[in-house]
Amino acid sequence: MSPRARWAATAAALVLGLPFAAPPAHAAPTAAAQPAITLSSGEHALIRFRLADQAALERLVAAGADLAARPKTDGGAVLADVVVDDVQLAALTGSGATPVQLIQTESDAAARRPAARRLAEAADTLQFLQSYWWTTNGRTFLQTQVATTATDDPDVEITVTWTTADGATGTFPLVRFEDSGEYQYHYSLPQPLPATPVRVTASSSLGGKSRAVTPAPWPSATPPPTPAGYQKDFISAYLTPTDITARIKRLARQYPKLVDVIDLPNKTQGYRRTAVAYLGDPDAAAVVVESVTFGDQNMNGVQVRTVDPGAANRPLAASYADRVLTIRLATDNAGKTISTTDDVAAFITAKYPQKFRAFVESGSAGLPMPVVAPVRLDDGLKGTEVPKKPWTVQALRIGKVRDGSKVGVLAYSQEHAREWATPLVTLEFAERLLANYATDAATRDLVDNVDVFVIPTVNPDGANYSFNDYNFQRKNLVNHCTGANRDPRNRDSWGVDVNRNYTVGSYFDGYVGGSANCLSGTYAGTAELSEAESSNVIALASAHPNIEFAMNVHSYGGYFMWPPGSYKAEGRVTLPRPSIDESKFYLDSARRIVGAIAASRGTVTWPSYTGPVADVLYSAAGNSADQLYYELGIDAWDFEVGNDIWNPATSQWEGVGFQPPFDEAHAESQEYAGGLVELVRVARDARAAQDR
Repeated sequence: MSPRARWAATAAALVLGLPFAAPPAHAAPTAAAQPAITLSSGEHALIRFRLADQAALERLVAAGADLAARPKTDGGAVLADVVVDDVQLAALTGSGATPVQLIQTESDAAARRPAARRLAEAADTLQFLQSYWWTTNGRTFLQTQVATTATDDPDVEITVTWTTADGATGTFPLVRFEDSGEYQYHYSLPQPLPATPVRVTASSSLGGKSRAVTPAPWPSATPPPTPAGYQKDFISAYLTPTDITARIKRLARQYPKLVDVIDLPNKTQGYRRTAVAYLGDPDAAAVVVESVTFGDQNMNGVQVRTVDPGAANRPLAASYADRVLTIRLATDNAGKTISTTDDVAAFITAKYPQKFRAFVESGSAGLPMPVVAPVRLDDGLKGTEVPKKPWTVQALRIGKVRDGSKVGVLAYSQEHAREWATPLVTLEFAERLLANYATDAATRDLVDNVDVFVIPTVNPDGANYSFNDYNFQRKNLVNHCTGANRDPRNRDSWGVDVNRNYTVGSYFDGYVGGSANCLSGTYAGTAELSEAESSNVIALASAHPNIEFAMNVHSYGGYFMWPPGSYKAEGRVTLPRPSIDESKFYLDSARRIVGAIAASRGTVTWPSYTGPVADVLYSAAGNSADQLYYELGIDAWDFEVGNDIWNPATSQWEGVGFQPPFDEAHAESQEYAGGLVELVRVARDARAAQDR
């Protein structure tokens, strides 16, 4: 075997992690739409390959491959530029490494020498899209975004150089950001500086240079000071939906002249699930038996078993008595049981369609059904103090005048169950308005002139599940799955993502960010507004047309966003952009609200995290803010509370999570409640400007 053939065979085996000379197990031919890359006999070329993962790259390196540049990650895969000949190309391609670009062949070299010189002379153009600085807790940070005209070149490197007033200078690199396959810009996380920057420039590896820019302060807005005696800090612990219901009741009783409680029209499923059991061994042969009604409806504890009738030539039969379902297996003429798992599952479903349904456990299809001692159906829910009945979602309506004549503001939280800190924000906000009404003239002016609506928990069922069963539950508890997806092993993946279930820019309209997979974290449901939770938000907003502003409170990450919230993948086409004037209003208001948040403990929402959802986060098909804005004409924003925290010891930004230690959650409630108070000021000022 020649050295190049030996290299090819060894590399091919190593790419797959196989012993030498083993046949390729996961061959992935080049996609049909992509022209095949071929080389003539003995010809060498520089080719970009897509590898499955980092491990495949490491094995390729171990085989002695001639890697020509630093590999890059792309959607979990790895792009590696490798010099190969025709034999090595064939071996790697056949072993699952996909050639995606023929960069250069030997014969190209002469022709490309003058082209290379011309390219070096033709530098790209750079433009700063953002350049902001701020100070928090005594430390100055700078964040920039820079765009290059060499948008199609994934290898362009951009460096920012900063200078302070005292002449100190430094540099940091930016990284390329693409979204849905479209180049957006180069950026970096906020960089710590020794002092306020007065000048920044950018340069690229192609020779491009930007104009010098003076960074602007961010957010450049502060709220009015609160008076002595201003009351706040009404949050002392995480609150379950039951706790929130009690808090709403207490506020209505305590402030009857300022508060109405609104029962929203669509009751949720409640903290309930069907009862289920494995009939058999899931790792051998089993049927899943499930109640049609919920477990709390007298189905928890129901037993199911299979028995050998002990006689020959018996048909498959069943009886249900005294809460015990008995399946008598069929036998042959020798008295041996002959029923399969498929037989038993179909029989149970057909015989008791109002009581039970059954399906074959994955991997058990067609296997002999074993004799199984009685097993008990159970809904699997662990919360013993949670009411198991349909839940009435409630909203607080706060204002001196609550007849629809005042401008309305809606604040709502916990669409996503695991975001425990978010109801703390909306309830702290509500308490501040009410407790300070009698003693603070500024608060009294707000409450007299603005009609405030607060839904502390949009998704109480999912929240109850998050508190009691699975803390990372994102969705509600409605299980639309069918067949094997209803396997109890999937119990923590059931439910609908409430914030993908609205009507504008939805998955059902072809927008990105929702899913038809009932086990996905972004499952959009069976149709737009299929869920009680989403329907309640829209019902409240539709019933009160004076609502002109809304804030959806989520966690975590420290974002401040507005529409458009989604796009279609082909070409990254977003929902229609707000007008120039509306966009300016959104940004100006954001500065005010971000400034109010920062007033609490110095937390600054980054400028790169401030803007339309589709631009600063991702495409969120079917989110509530888009429906409120595009259909109901409401200026709708989104918080993501829980900003990353700078760790000076590690010089890293660190995330806080959905359920941070309570001290952090408490701090988030205080700072973001201040942001909501500022939103009420924005609404008051906007109405006053209209009335002038």
